[in-house]
Amino acid sequence: MSRVSNSYARYFNIKYGRRGPLWEGTFKNVLVNNDEQLLHLTRYIHLNPTTAFLVERPEDWSFSSYREYLDKEDKDKIGYQRDLEMIKHLVFEESS
Repeated sequence: MSRVSNSYARYFNIKYGRRGPLWEGTFKNVLVNNDEQLLHLTRYIHLNPTTAFLVERPEDWSFSSYREYLDKEDKDKIGYQRDLEMIKHLVFEESS
């Protein structure tokens, strides 16, 4: 993540003749220790666009996965997971 952030910042700064970081802080990660913390973090992430008054409802934010969590019919991803597993093996077999 750091490499991506630094590379883009370097490109952007050269292109627009500026210096310094593009974003306020560095990327942070947090170890999730329990279900309560996971629920809080998921809620926090999904509600950010509403907190910032970018949308009225979290499902209106097009860059969010929130709608996936609400769509009960789309919860069954067994076929999708099996397809990914097959593709993964094909890619790794060709690379070897």
